[in-house]
Amino acid sequence: MKTDIFKLIFHHDQRLDKLAKRNANKTKEEVEATLADFMKPDPTYSRFYFTGTDLANERFGLNMLSAYDKVIEALEEAFSNKNIYTGEEQYNSLSEGIDALNTGEVLVLSENKGTEIRISDLHVDESSNVGHLKEELKEALEQDLMVLYKEQAKDGFDLHLFSKKNVYRDMFFPLQKLVPKHFRFFSINGKKFRSERHFYFETWTLDRPPHGFEEVLPESVL
Repeated sequence: MKTDIFKLIFHHDQRLDKLAKRNANKTKEEVEATLADFMKPDPTYSRFYFTGTDLANERFGLNMLSAYDKVIEALEEAFSNKNIYTGEEQYNSLSEGIDALNTGEVLVLSENKGTEIRISDLHVDESSNVGHLKEELKEALEQDLMVLYKEQAKDGFDLHLFSKKNVYRDMFFPLQKLVPKHFRFFSINGKKFRSERHFYFETWTLDRPPHGFEEVLPESVL
């Protein structure tokens, strides 16, 4: 049985205004604008966490998968119309862009040439995390940019994607093609997470995963 485990953890319909400053820190004009917008539909965003486990060798991190390159190729297929930027550089592929990042740094995917934000403002370090950059992230998402973080994992690194558009379906089918040859694939509702124990569920309850942790079957058996 394949012992490589790929996990896609998703959070849909996250309210974009949750990334904004609280009213206590807003100017009078910003508060009035907020009230004026009260009856408008709430803009939302989605985020996706990509991680993997090499169970045979007990190594944790997306790049610990023997099919890591295949995962990146699937994402490149999903986002083939995007321009890829990190810092001041533009890259021809996700693979090149990710390889150029240090842990905590980001690359930005855009349908347009160039970006109006300073991408380095989105980077985090050992003393900060994405939660400290809500305003910067909100600005990027409002410009329809996709933001991809390179996150520290136990043994390697993971990827963390933020997008105003829900791109789950765009990614799902290219990734599904990798089942079952390359790994077992679990699509996980982030709302069902309760603890770190859930994050590593494959180490203790792989064949009876928690509720909301759905194993993706190959196309041939659907």
